[in-house]
Amino acid sequence: MPEVKKLATREGYGKALVELGKKHDNLVVLDADLAEATRTGVFQKEFPDRHIDCGIAESNMMGIAAGLATTGKVPFASSFAMFAVGRAFEQIRNSIGYPHLNVKIGASHAGISVGEDGASHQCNEDIALMRTIPGMTIINPSDAVEAEAAVLAAYELDGPVYLRFGRFAVPVINDHPDYKYEIGKGILLREGTDVTIAATGLCVAAALEAADKLAADGVSAEVINIHTIKPLDEEIILNSAKKTGRVVTAEEHSVVGGLGSAVCDCLCEHAPTPVCKIGIYDVFGESGPAAELLVKYGLDGQGIYEKVKGFVK
Repeated sequence: MPEVKKLATREGYGKALVELGKKHDNLVVLDADLAEATRTGVFQKEFPDRHIDCGIAESNMMGIAAGLATTGKVPFASSFAMFAVGRAFEQIRNSIGYPHLNVKIGASHAGISVGEDGASHQCNEDIALMRTIPGMTIINPSDAVEAEAAVLAAYELDGPVYLRFGRFAVPVINDHPDYKYEIGKGILLREGTDVTIAATGLCVAAALEAADKLAADGVSAEVINIHTIKPLDEEIILNSAKKTGRVVTAEEHSVVGGLGSAVCDCLCEHAPTPVCKIGIYDVFGESGPAAELLVKYGLDGQGIYEKVKGFVK
């Protein structure tokens, strides 16, 4: 079998910023002393006059981004998810969300796949926090190709956007000519009849792997890529749920307040359906190799396969 190409979604972030910078003079990138890690460093090399290193002061950075947005600039404020959301939530809420300013937040190193940095840096609560802010668009791309497309689309969208990126290299699954990205529109990757797997971020590739394993057991799994958590594509979720009668959500995030909660909100209101949520179950992360952590917490292909098989049976 040919080797699967793998890239971290943060690579798509850096690439897209450079592409946008060449086209739009109003694009400004801010970082909190993490330009190499977030990959905004590639933008800094190309456009040093439009890159602002705010130092280890994420709350201040969000205030600066808000101010720039009021002057017609389109700022992308970048840091680790733990610091962008955890440390600067109040500034995001009051200075960006409340006045609905055109600020884009590029949050890298999200989830347990941060690996050895451990629980203090493994933000599994960011989607839940951002979902509570009115008018906040939340995007969690499945691979580097989708990350690049999401950043380009976020620039065109007027209003605050939260973009979630990872450190860990994941399979590139969207590198094909007919790939189309649209904010708020889920993507049906595989049709099935027995169970729906709605996945986001790095769990999308794992869900496809799980679907192959399930097929070998005679279970037909439908796989949907939910790259936009908010606004959620309720239509694709409801259509699939009505067809399969069972829904599984898979995310590298807490099962409290993330994709699983968003899907349950939708189904509870419009089409009550049994749901199994796969994610981080109300615990903090831990230090260790990213690949091993994903296995331990059941977020790899085998883990999702076992969980879905048990749910269906």
